[in-house]
Amino acid sequence: MHNICSDCSKDFTTRTGLIQHYLQSPRHHYCQRCDRHFDSQHYLVTHLERAHYYCHPCNAIFESSLGLEDHNRQKHWYCISCKRVFQSESNLNSHLRSSVHQPSAYACPGRNCGMTFISHAALILHWESGACPSGVTREGVDRVAVRIDRGGIITNPARLIRGPDGQTTAPSSTSVETWATERSWNGSSYECFLCHRTYRTLHALNMHLRSPAHADRIYRCPAAWRGCGREFRTLSALCQHVESEQCSVHRFSNEMQTVIDTFSSNLRIAY
Repeated sequence: MHNICSDCSKDFTTRTGLIQHYLQSPRHHYCQRCDRHFDSQHYLVTHLERAHYYCHPCNAIFESSLGLEDHNRQKHWYCISCKRVFQSESNLNSHLRSSVHQPSAYACPGRNCGMTFISHAALILHWESGACPSGVTREGVDRVAVRIDRGGIITNPARLIRGPDGQTTAPSSTSVETWATERSWNGSSYECFLCHRTYRTLHALNMHLRSPAHADRIYRCPAAWRGCGREFRTLSALCQHVESEQCSVHRFSNEMQTVIDTFSSNLRIAY
């Protein structure tokens, strides 16, 4: 019996030699277990994932689903309940903190709202977006945060405005949030007068101006709690940073939660 590769017109003395040729040649896409050829690597991988217990990153086939799962647990960033492999530990942790695995335990205290969220960051982003029926806005969030953070733990006093009475307030963003008009048209697009980014529509430019893009970075990761000192334009961004465990401040998450709970109580009174 001849062991011929019809695609390459090569004759091998043994069946083993022919199979090794299939496996080693980039011209062939061969499943040794099924003795099948495929038109492309994509079709081969699709077959391996559907017909076998296959680990794509390791290019390895296992005898059972338990064998593959045990391999994934030991070698990869793997969500056991979802049976998904992630590219990094950070991606896996983000998945585990998402609504897929976390209950919506944080209720919005705003009047006539009642929405729930999976994290403090998500709740505060809801307020900052202006979507809460209570009427709270990003400016309102900043005002309350500055008022209750008298020790300057999460806000930066150097970026705040001190009034004649000695009280500090967040910088006003009125100038930034002024609605752009047709005068923003530069002949080909609508241009932001602050950063000179351009937009196809006037609405898109105004959405940009009303975003935190040009807000002062009044929040900071607290150095007093072994934070990295990184600065943020919004409280939600700071909370996301803490929740992501990107620096040592996550060890003080209970203290941060106390700050946010106090903030929520004050916001409930204000709105």
